[in-house]
Amino acid sequence: MLDLATLITAFTTLFVIVDPIGLAPLFVAMTAGMSAAQRRRVAVRAIITSAGLMLLFLVLGDAVLRFIGISVPAFRIAGGVLLFLTALDMLFERRQARRRDNAEEASGPDTEPDHDPSIFPLALPLIVGPGAITTLILLTAEADVTGYAAIYGVALAVLGTVWIAFKLAGPLARVLGPVGLNVVTRVLGMLLAALAVQFIIDGLHGSGFGMPFPGA
Repeated sequence: MLDLATLITAFTTLFVIVDPIGLAPLFVAMTAGMSAAQRRRVAVRAIITSAGLMLLFLVLGDAVLRFIGISVPAFRIAGGVLLFLTALDMLFERRQARRRDNAEEASGPDTEPDHDPSIFPLALPLIVGPGAITTLILLTAEADVTGYAAIYGVALAVLGTVWIAFKLAGPLARVLGPVGLNVVTRVLGMLLAALAVQFIIDGLHGSGFGMPFPGA
């Protein structure tokens, strides 16, 4: 059974990766012109799809690693590097720019007026992107059945915050404004960078790097 500190770390990491606050203004943009009922249906479909994708990667991720022959410490280091690059994108606003591009692609001039953005780009890749997939695999790499259930519960809790952000997207965007959203994104980026470095350190220790030799 995972302890409370591990679950809090898991929630924090997934929350920073998914970034519900950063998704809020994009949700507003992609559902512009929709009624409240239509916007609610899009949010529900996006959350349900994201929950299914997270469960899929959570269950199959470790099996794929074993099949390919990648060790857990190696994947932990690679995942830490990927998360660190994601943090850099957040700090320098590159990730939000890519998200805006995805939103514009899904609602461009050639898009049908009744286009449903719940699957693409909301569920994939905005909510369940490479960072979230990597994090789920890392968190469950050495977990038992109870640990899998606990991590999935954490993932569902994060999706719950996404749902709340979607519900409050309009008022939140107006209250924070562009400057406020920028500040929040950069603070989350700094936190993610620190967590990514911790993943790398854990991976190095797991591989024996930096550990004293026997008898030393």
